[in-house]
Amino acid sequence: MAITIKTKEEIDTLAEGGRRLALVLKRVAAAAAPGVSAFELDTLAERLIIGSGGVPSFKGYRVAGIRTPYPATICVSVNDEVVHAIPTKNKILREGDIVGLDIGMWYKKLCTDMAITIGVGKVSPEIERMMAVTKESLDLGIAVVRAGAHVGDIGHAVEQRLKKDMLGIIRDLAGHGVGYELHEDPFIPNFGSPHTGPELKEGMVIAIEPMSTLGTWRVVLQDDGWTYKTADGSLAAHFEHTLAVTKDGAEVLTQSV
Repeated sequence: MAITIKTKEEIDTLAEGGRRLALVLKRVAAAAAPGVSAFELDTLAERLIIGSGGVPSFKGYRVAGIRTPYPATICVSVNDEVVHAIPTKNKILREGDIVGLDIGMWYKKLCTDMAITIGVGKVSPEIERMMAVTKESLDLGIAVVRAGAHVGDIGHAVEQRLKKDMLGIIRDLAGHGVGYELHEDPFIPNFGSPHTGPELKEGMVIAIEPMSTLGTWRVVLQDDGWTYKTADGSLAAHFEHTLAVTKDGAEVLTQSV
């Protein structure tokens, strides 16, 4: 679909939906502990989303070429799973795991999308570093957003920070527009050159989502049609915010404060 511009009223609604979604994710993340199943986290997320007046945007989502719709409310990606991993009952979290939690919600017919990566219990310093650097790359990508900037400016900011720590930068998956649909144009890669790609305009709503690894950038789609893993089995991290483009910067919509 074409790039869309949201009205001030729609952005205000997205901000309220994003605030509620961030509170849901905060509670889900707090429940992620050794011995807890990914299915339990999914059940909690669905209950909290509905309780907050929203509707899960991932559940039932269809992608061309994938036979079955996504069956769950959230994605729970563990260790070498990069994104879109299905939260099953037999996926039990263990001490030292790294877990990506990706969640989306419809609120008053508008959609926000966000993700964080957390450690389960005590994790290695290497994992801590990857999570911190990937989160920082998201912040740096957001910092360059403003009307008149370009998608390539975002990708360049993310890429330079991840490259500095020699992390793998996922190239086959990317950020996107969001709001009227879960995935809209433009496609927002986590690499790029300044002043290239579509121009950002005031009122655009986008999701920026850096994905990094401790090894290769290459990913492999699993037989379930949804889960992407690193090709070399290396660990991965993923962070995401939905934000609105403003005249002079960006308004992060998926934050609880």
